[in-house]
Amino acid sequence: MASSPAVSVPIIDSHIHLYPQSEIETHKWFAEDNPLAKQHSIQEYQAATGAPGNLQGFVFIEVDRKNDDAKDWTHPLQEIAWLRRIVTGQPKEGEGHTAEDGRDCLGIVPWAPVVLGAAKLEEYLAAAEKEAGRETWAKVKGFRYLLQDKPNGTALSDEFIEGLKLLGRKKFVFDLGVDQHKRGRIQLEEAVEMIDRAHEGVEDEDKVVFILNHLCKPDLTIVNVQTDPSYIAWRTAMFTLSKCERTYMKLSGCFSEMPESLRARPAEEILSAILPWLAVVLAAFGPERIMFGSDWPVCTLGVGDEAWKKWRRVVEMTCHMAGLGPEAQTRLWAETAREAYKLGNRQVYKVVDLTREAPIEETE
Repeated sequence: MASSPAVSVPIIDSHIHLYPQSEIETHKWFAEDNPLAKQHSIQEYQAATGAPGNLQGFVFIEVDRKNDDAKDWTHPLQEIAWLRRIVTGQPKEGEGHTAEDGRDCLGIVPWAPVVLGAAKLEEYLAAAEKEAGRETWAKVKGFRYLLQDKPNGTALSDEFIEGLKLLGRKKFVFDLGVDQHKRGRIQLEEAVEMIDRAHEGVEDEDKVVFILNHLCKPDLTIVNVQTDPSYIAWRTAMFTLSKCERTYMKLSGCFSEMPESLRARPAEEILSAILPWLAVVLAAFGPERIMFGSDWPVCTLGVGDEAWKKWRRVVEMTCHMAGLGPEAQTRLWAETAREAYKLGNRQVYKVVDLTREAPIEETE
């Protein structure tokens, strides 16, 4: 397979998880034998990425803390307190970050009890803002309430739709985590209806922005995509979702949905195997509504310490095969995330084609 083009663009990693060793047991997924049940902080993330010079920073995504079906907010607020220590440069000993590392955190997407409706959600947002403090709250760009493990119909309740509309009015995005692989096409169908209802009768400026996680978790074990009903349903849903207003897609999370044997293969072989899915997402959303995300450290399961670099390589080759130029690549690698999450003014930098002698574009 041809190598990726020599184009240097900024990178914003739109999807990572962080947590200190001292709070491991507050997560719903915790088990002693879970490979993720150890500290994953900024120092570990820097080691995983190799800290490339064009990696501008990351967006933190909540890590599914225990919450007693959204009734107990103790641990989600504890997660916000942990992020406050990162952002304000006040680390506790052994938590894996320095006073300077907070600058790498460009945005924060905590958990929120959207399922409880607007009134309770407003109460939670007030508690979260108090816990965060002014400096950290300024980096909170949206919220997530995972739907992939919730009963069918959860996202379509009146309370949930009210909660989404409240987020829109407050200019927060909603990170949408659904799972077609394990839960089937109904998760995709409900996602479409949920977005339509959340936007219905709402002024454009108050419509909540949806950021779809991990290609909506398709089944990447499928061999014959031409006839498989699961793949066909997923492909149809991608084009339907792409027609929804204010909706973006993260190019992330694929390692978790593919066979373990494939995860261990070189990036070139992985790309060949999952190209039918990547091609659909690119065709449906285009680079202007797709953002790079690593899903670190979840991406390391079955892959190892080089997972971040391997996924970056897969995405680089995808850009090459799609014929994306420097401007389109800049969108996918950084500017889509900056736009969707409102991460601040675009920094001035050069987009350089290393096969030429001079910069070919400047972005402001």
